Amino acid sequence: MQSLTESQIRASFVNTTVRERKSVALPSGFDRIRWEDNDFLGWRDPKLPLAGYMVIPTDDRPVGIMLRLGGRQPRARPQCSFCQDVQLPNEVAFYSAKIAGAAGRKGNTVGTLICSGFECSANVRVRPSAIFAGDDPEAVRQSRIAVLRDHLGGFAQRVLGHGS
Repeated sequence: MQSLTESQIRASFVNTTVRERKSVALPSGFDRIRWEDNDFLGWRDPKLPLAGYMVIPTDDRPVGIMLRLGGRQPRARPQCSFCQDVQLPNEVAFYSAKIAGAAGRKGNTVGTLICSGFECSANVRVRPSAIFAGDDPEAVRQSRIAVLRDHLGGFAQRVLGHGS
């Protein structure tokens, strides 16, 4: 992911009001982010425990999405919809996002299961075990990164109201 400034991040949000956009708390350690190690930027708001944010790079522009942590979380350990890691070292939570524009103002949302701390970029870069990797662990890693990016792009399109 290419680096973004604070103003680029704030301008990228597609499903927030102007007031919400201005009050977004940037991630802790923002000035130390290793952008090249991330396929998206995701973080939780320390002041708003039910809020999370994602900025997903797309071909056109970065798409910022405000998320809300779902009230009822899955009982069984679910799989993240983005990284699809079967050996997750972290929790997965249900998040919803208002759809951008008029649909979101009417209350329409999309939801998905995401690593609760947005660890997906790190998860797909972990060297796969021999059972999953076969003869070419790097090819498996690269494939997992590509799948993550594809899933992120699809979610961004759904929030923009372009997908199902």
